[in-house]
Amino acid sequence: MNFPKFVLAEQSFPNRAISNIREHIRQELAQSDFVARVPKGGRVAIGVGSRGISNIATIVKAVVDFWKEQGAKPFLFPAMGSHGAATAEGQSDVLAHYGIHEATMGAPLLSSLDVVPIGKTAEGVETFMDKNAAEADAVFLVARVKWHTDFAGALESGLFKMMAIGLGKFAGAQRYHTFGYRAGLEQMLRSVGASIFASGKVLGGLAILEGAHHETAALVAVSSGRGLEAMIAHEEQLLRQVKSWMAKLPAPEMDILIVDEIGKNISGAGMDTKIINRGVNGEYNPWPDTPKVRRLYARTLSELSYHSGVGLGMADVIHDKLLNEIDWKPTYINSLTASTPACIRTPIHYSSDRAALSAIAPTVGKTDLSEVTYCRIHNTLELIRFEVSENLLPSLGSNAKALSAPYEIKFDANGDLPPLPVLEDEGDFEVSEHGSSPVASVRA
Repeated sequence: MNFPKFVLAEQSFPNRAISNIREHIRQELAQSDFVARVPKGGRVAIGVGSRGISNIATIVKAVVDFWKEQGAKPFLFPAMGSHGAATAEGQSDVLAHYGIHEATMGAPLLSSLDVVPIGKTAEGVETFMDKNAAEADAVFLVARVKWHTDFAGALESGLFKMMAIGLGKFAGAQRYHTFGYRAGLEQMLRSVGASIFASGKVLGGLAILEGAHHETAALVAVSSGRGLEAMIAHEEQLLRQVKSWMAKLPAPEMDILIVDEIGKNISGAGMDTKIINRGVNGEYNPWPDTPKVRRLYARTLSELSYHSGVGLGMADVIHDKLLNEIDWKPTYINSLTASTPACIRTPIHYSSDRAALSAIAPTVGKTDLSEVTYCRIHNTLELIRFEVSENLLPSLGSNAKALSAPYEIKFDANGDLPPLPVLEDEGDFEVSEHGSSPVASVRA
């Protein structure tokens, strides 16, 4: 098969990175009403989730230090549903891989799947809270506010999702997703969140917002002190803000999207559905304001996914090495807990990149395969630097530009692609695996 030439390209987005994270957090928390609502020497349970959030260890350490400075006794707990294979040890291990454990944080990490009943939603669904958190004087959440991969609404991923799925642990996650399957996930988050709010345990938390560069762009104290509706409105406003910063694929449509890695650390669905324009139940291009992707090829599984293959079912074709990395026990747990069995269906798979791409290219509706367009990204969190086929260049958005002259794609002896080139500095573009052209210095 003759592949078109490729170019290295990038998109330009504002970088909103906060320069002094620790000081920013100290000031943000000090200006809120949190301290006045915790007794001196009180135990504060700090909930931390399982996603790959930039600077998460620095952020959590700053929160721990703040509470210690106030004379409180903070401890950490994993606020996650079925991640870590739904075991206490696995969830501790997830946080440890992000650098979050007692030795680095200066506070105990209490990981348990035990929960206690808290109450019921307006619909009669029983709600739960992590037992260690429920026994503390107060609960403080550290959560990223962003769009959800399974639905669109005014309230999606963030503090309220952590109040439901995170605080409810595996038992709650199972029950709430079943409820959400019937009533809708946004309604589930609002109803369960309201029940947890009514316990009076949750102070609120620190909302993390990331920009298009996957940078820490905002750190905002969200308090429960002004009531449920005020807390919801605050999170809704933060979600609107972060959606306005969202990076997308660089062209309005493409024939084949190549995703180098997937994983639950990257997205709860393995790949961000609102980047790849897929639904967790197998829908093609369900999001109207998202670039259209005709076929998707997924190559590998992230090492930080703990061998959970959630998301492979949204691909049209995968590499054998991705399939061989999957541990089906945590994969089944994650998928069935979320009521998304279609998300782990096994696509067609091949032993090399060349074989996979050669097989899928004829299915995009073009008889001349040299006209097939390609875009290649590392994962759905990293959309600044990428490769595109030369024939996609005219379709790139106004914020995108080529960094190199076109070069031939050269597969290795196994028929696999070399690593994505990484720009180092201005100068000569020299990538032996791809050929060479005089634009920028790149290492593979």
